[in-house]
Order: sequence, then C-alpha cells, then structure tokens
Amino acid sequence: MQIAIIASQFNKKICDRLITGSKKALDKAGLKYEIFAVPGAFEIPFMAQKLIDSKKFAGIIALGCVIKGETDHYKAVCEGVTYGIQKVSIENRIPIMFGVLMCHDISNAFERSAENSKHNKGYECANGLIEILQRSPQK
Repeated sequence: MQIAIIASQFNKKICDRLITGSKKALDKAGLKYEIFAVPGAFEIPFMAQKLIDSKKFAGIIALGCVIKGETDHYKAVCEGVTYGIQKVSIENRIPIMFGVLMCHDISNAFERSAENSKHNKGYECANGLIEILQRSPQK
C-alpha cells in the first residue's frame, strides 16, 4: 500500500516539520510513501487529483500552512483548499487527510508542527489515514 504526501512549499519550515511528523507515523506502520511538493496550499487539490488519476496511491496526506495576513487572501486560500480537498476526496472515494494549518500567527503554526509531539498535525493525519485504510473495505 502506497501513500502520497502532498506538501506546500510556502511556509516551508512549518511544512517540513509536518512532513517529518507524517513520515514518523508512516515509517512506524511500515508503509511506503512518496512526497510531492506544490508551490502553495491552493495547488494541493490539483495535485491530489493528478495523483489519484495515477491509481498508485491508497490515500493522500495533504500538508500546508496558511498564516493570516493583512488582506482577504488568507480567507480565499483557506476556503479554496478546504473545499478542493474535500471535493477531490469525495468524488474519487479516496481518503485525503487534511493537514493544512490555518493559523493566525507563526507561533501557532510552530505549536501545531512541533517535531517531538503527538500533536504534530502531520503525525495526526498519517495516523488518521492508517486508521481509515484499516477500517475501509478492500476493493
């Protein structure tokens, strides 16, 4: 069983910590994975669809970090990536775990991506995906 990790390169330091969390959980479970980089969170749904079309992956972990700024761009990106990931997952019947942090400041992002914590969102998403795949009927 192969897992895809899609990670935004925007706010890269945070996203790298999320990747580390996901890898830790997947390695512990003995699962294989590939990591795919996208420029920002908004591009995650497109990449998820392309990976699903490849029929290589049993599930996807979507990782990113959007930090609120002074404009409405934050709201548009958050809503777009949330809707896009949900739509791709439901329409294709493939689990996509939502590990896109939406934070008001950088300190909150660092808390949710702590490398030595079970509260690392990447770690949580990988464990959630493992649980869903174990409970899902096989095709």
